[in-house]
Amino acid sequence: MKVATYNVNGVNGRLDVLLRWLKRASPNIVCLQELKAPDAKFPAKAIEAAGYGAVWHGQKSWNGVAILAKEKEPLLTRKGLPGDPDDTHSRYIEAAVDGLVIGCLYLPNGNPYPGPKFSHKLAWFDRLTAYAAELLKLKVPVVLAGDYNVMPTELDVYKPERWLDDALFRVEVREAFRRLVDQGWTDALRELHPGERIYTFWDYFRNAFARDAGLSPQLAARLARAGVDKEVRGWEHTSDHAPTWVELSDAPDKEESKK
Repeated sequence: MKVATYNVNGVNGRLDVLLRWLKRASPNIVCLQELKAPDAKFPAKAIEAAGYGAVWHGQKSWNGVAILAKEKEPLLTRKGLPGDPDDTHSRYIEAAVDGLVIGCLYLPNGNPYPGPKFSHKLAWFDRLTAYAAELLKLKVPVVLAGDYNVMPTELDVYKPERWLDDALFRVEVREAFRRLVDQGWTDALRELHPGERIYTFWDYFRNAFARDAGLSPQLAARLARAGVDKEVRGWEHTSDHAPTWVELSDAPDKEESKK
C-alpha cells in the first residue's frame, strides 16, 4: 500500500498537476494540504474521474486538508483538531481507509518569530501531541501525514545557520516535534534514510524544507519504502512542495501471527 502526502498549494489552481501526479504515481491513499478552497469549490468530480474517493475540510483562500483513496470512499472520522473550540482553521481531517486511521494535518507556519503566530504554532503542536497520544491508546494502525512545517534536524535544511530564527527551525519547534515522535511514532523518511539529506519543499525564492509523515507502532514494522517525488517540483505551474510517500507491506494474517 502506498500512502502519500502532498501540499498542493491551491487544489484548483494546480489541479492539472495533481491529476498528472495521481495518474503517474498511483498512490492508494493521499493526504492533501493547502487546498485554498471552500468546501463547495473542492474539485470532487475531477478527482472522482481520476479514480479517487475523497473527504475534505476546506477554507476560503487559506489552509484546507483532504484525504483521497483510490477506488474507495474514505470514512470520515473527524474534522478539526480537538482542544480549542475557537479554532476555525481547516488544518486537520481524519478518515478510516482499508483498516488504517489516516490523519491529515497542516501545522501552522508560525512566522514571524517571535510573535503571536509563533505562539499559536506551539499551542497547535501541543494540541496535536495530546490528540496523537489518544490515537496511540487505541492500538490501531495510524498514519499522521501532512505538512508539519518543521525542520527537525540540520539534515532537513540547506544552510541551517540561515534558519536559526525561522519558525520552522526554532529549537522550540524541533523540541515539540521530538516530543511527538517520542510518544512512539516513527518518522518514516528518517527511519529508512537516517543519514541522508532529503528535502520535500523548495521555496519559490530560496531553498527551504519540511517534514511530512509519522507512523504508529502498529505500522512501523510494515514500513517497506519511503521517498519524495522530487521531479514533480520541476513541473510547470507546480506547488513549492513535492509529494512524499511511504509504502507499507501487507498486514500479517491474524492466524499466521498467532503461530
